[in-house]
Amino acid sequence: MSASLSLAFIGTGVMGRSMAGHLQKAGHSLHVYNRTKDKAAALLEAGATWHDSAGSAAAAADVVITMLGFPVDVETSYLGAGGIIARARPGALLIDMTTSSPVLARKIADAAAARGLASLDAPVSGGDLGAKEARLVIMVGGDAAAFARAKPLFEIMGKNIALLGAAGAGQYCKMANQIAVAVGMVAWVEALAYAKKAGLDPAAVHASISGGAAGGWAMTNLAPRALADNFAPGFYVKHIIKDMKIALESAAELKLDLPGLAVARKLYEQVAAKGWEDCGTQALYRLYLSL
Repeated sequence: MSASLSLAFIGTGVMGRSMAGHLQKAGHSLHVYNRTKDKAAALLEAGATWHDSAGSAAAAADVVITMLGFPVDVETSYLGAGGIIARARPGALLIDMTTSSPVLARKIADAAAARGLASLDAPVSGGDLGAKEARLVIMVGGDAAAFARAKPLFEIMGKNIALLGAAGAGQYCKMANQIAVAVGMVAWVEALAYAKKAGLDPAAVHASISGGAAGGWAMTNLAPRALADNFAPGFYVKHIIKDMKIALESAAELKLDLPGLAVARKLYEQVAAKGWEDCGTQALYRLYLSL
């Protein structure tokens, strides 16, 4: 890829705005669209061009990157009338970095190919900190030529970047990641809730166990937030629920039973029912304290 590209970045939420910011600072010209314009304010102040729709942004770019909330947003943005695929420049590269459905990823890839466009599904892991620090894990599905075109951009946003297979493979890998994340969240929450119930200081217990076999990313990064009553979103409860739904549906298609994930989904639905769906996933600890 050339040193400077015209990029469309669609979806400038908690993670997207940091990802887009890194690309902008690397010297790429940015065309942005987000449902809430205020969330793109910093990018616009730094010189990005605002568009009133995803299709409009796509029409101005060599590469289109989306970082959206739900599969319905992805489908509408790519396949809707006047959307990304309809308006993208000939030969453009389309990269969906949303955590979405493997089936939808293949559908988008087929529609893109029919118009002579390259496409990748490239969901990420690392949350708000990974996005801010440009050390996201990027899991990619698509063909090798498209991956080679995209890799210099991925290297601006992340550290662990891998092509897992054909269209949809990135989403399958992300589902595996989310299964581990969701079930792992239950593990550290239950451990610290148990410690508190036993009359121990959960922070002291956390300090004792987080560096051993019980340790992990969520234990290190999210448990301290929960213990400090900080439930601001790095990754939303409503989004982990969405991901678990996709994973369970995909597992059913594969004829695989995932009882641990089913339990995690049930617990997070209780979190959402308490009105905490816009909190960070560490709000699961808050649920246990309320039981």
